[in-house]
Parts: sequence; C-alpha cells; structure tokens
Amino acid sequence: MNHAKGAPERSISRVGLTALIALVSIAAVGMYMGPSSSAATSGTGSASASPVGPEQVAGFRSDAWYLPDTELLGFVEISEGPFLMGGDVTTDPQALDHERWSAASAQGMVNVPTFYIGRSEVTVAQFRAFVEATGFAADVRVFQAPPEYPVRPISWTDALAYSRWLQSEMEASPNTPPVLRELFSEGWRVTLPSEAEWEKAARGADGRLYPWGNEPRADRANFGETGTMPVASFDCSECPYPVFDMSGNVWEWTRSPYEPYPYDASDDRESLEADALWVIRGGSYQDSARELRAASRAAAGPGVRRPFIGFRVAISRF
Repeated sequence: MNHAKGAPERSISRVGLTALIALVSIAAVGMYMGPSSSAATSGTGSASASPVGPEQVAGFRSDAWYLPDTELLGFVEISEGPFLMGGDVTTDPQALDHERWSAASAQGMVNVPTFYIGRSEVTVAQFRAFVEATGFAADVRVFQAPPEYPVRPISWTDALAYSRWLQSEMEASPNTPPVLRELFSEGWRVTLPSEAEWEKAARGADGRLYPWGNEPRADRANFGETGTMPVASFDCSECPYPVFDMSGNVWEWTRSPYEPYPYDASDDRESLEADALWVIRGGSYQDSARELRAASRAAAGPGVRRPFIGFRVAISRF
C-alpha cells in the first residue's frame, strides 16, 4: 500500500460543505441536501455495467472482490469497550450544539460491543466488482476515478446494496478467511458502521478530537483540497486503530438515522427500512478541519448522491 501523499484527483465542484450539508437541525439538512430520491441528480445518468478495469490493483486481491490484501481482507477488529461520544465546547471550541450529548452533559460514555471495520473506504474497484456481478444501476460518475480511489458519489441505498451483496459473496466463497466465515455463521452481518461504531474507530477511548490527536494535520488527512486521493494515502501511527481516512477524503455513510443525542443503539437495528435522514461522518476532501473532527456529524436523505460522499463497511452483530 502506498502511504505517501499523492496528487489529488480533480473535481468539477468546489462548493464547500457549509453551503450543502451544514447540520444545524434536521430540517436544515433536508433543505441543503435536496430531495431524497433513488435517482442521481439531474444529468448524471446511471450505469448498469462499468468499464473493464485492471485485473490487478496493488495491495488488493483480485480473487476476493478487490478487498485489501490482509489476513482479514481489510477488516480490523475493534474490541468491546466504552468510549466518550459527542463534542464538548470546553475542550473543543469548534464543537456544535447538535454534537452535545444532553442538557446536563456535553458528552456521554457509550459501551460498544466488538465489531470489525474496513481499514479503508470502499474503492472504485470494489464497487465495480459489485456492479459487474449484479448489473446494479450505479451513477455513471462512480467509474471516473482510478480503481484505488474511494468510490463516489454514493447514496445510502447504494452503500447498503453493496454491503448485502458482499456478505452473500463472502458467505459462499472459499476465499473468505475462517474467522469471518465463523462470524457469519453466528449471525454477524456486513453492513455500514453505526454512528457509535464509526466514532469509536475514529477516536478510540481517550476523547481525542481527531484520529491522530487534538490538532488538525495536513499530513494525516486529505482536506481543503479539490479532489479525492487513493485510499490509505496517509500513515497514521498515532491513530487508535489501523484504519485510514477516518477524517477527510469523503464523508462516510453510517447505518444510524439522524436523531438528537443521547445516542440510542436500538435505532440502528430497527430503522434500516425507514425513510430517514442517515448520519454521515468524517468530512471530505473539500472541507475545513472543523468537519474532520471525530465528533462532527451531518446527515442526508437515502437517495442523495454527492461527489463528496462515499462509505466504508463494517461487520457487526445485530
């Protein structure tokens, strides 16, 4: 895997996050993000087949859906335990009101059961394998970037469809590591991370503001730029877990419907078929350091496709 910072992929749009996705209230998000439609925005079209890509992508397995070439195909175990969730303006002057836990407490302690999360965002090559196998009607723009870049623009329904397909493939394949096969046999699922799972993977248990510490760093994330970069372009030895791009590159969908805090894990299990606004996390290539904070949260409708939104997958027990 190449962890040196490369030239960002150029994007047509340079519109800032604040103008499109600022989350002051749930009503504001609906206005800024536009209608919740399963179709792409006007003029973008869709594709039921993708261009033929390279047979090999460095650091990824062509015989295993182009997942990372690691022991667990890029999935990283996050052990059970508590962490501090939310934003506290006394320790984080950039914290916003909707990141506050409650009237009585700025942050809340949440115990998250063991789960596994993808070490990097889902790539163009990985999503292309899904589209070629299923004929899924993806937005034509998802194939414009090189295979090792994060796939975008992706809707919440696109991301969930990919997750369900990947689980069915992994359950049936001899290339799936035994550890993961056992998890599937016990009822674990490939899915999107919950909001709490995502935040714990990003900040660990010590309450840090960013995955690497308490100050923004241009050598740790792709932000304030004009386009995305290959996944895992930045080393992060200070991060609590060996996962990449938890801040910057693209916003990432979660399986959590947007609700005011305190966080309630039951929402993540019971609402997947609801017509909700779904939480996105992490900030993107075009955002400021404020949106990259681990506590930063925004939301969008399930059919919204924007060039700054992608996703990563997790394996969780429901």
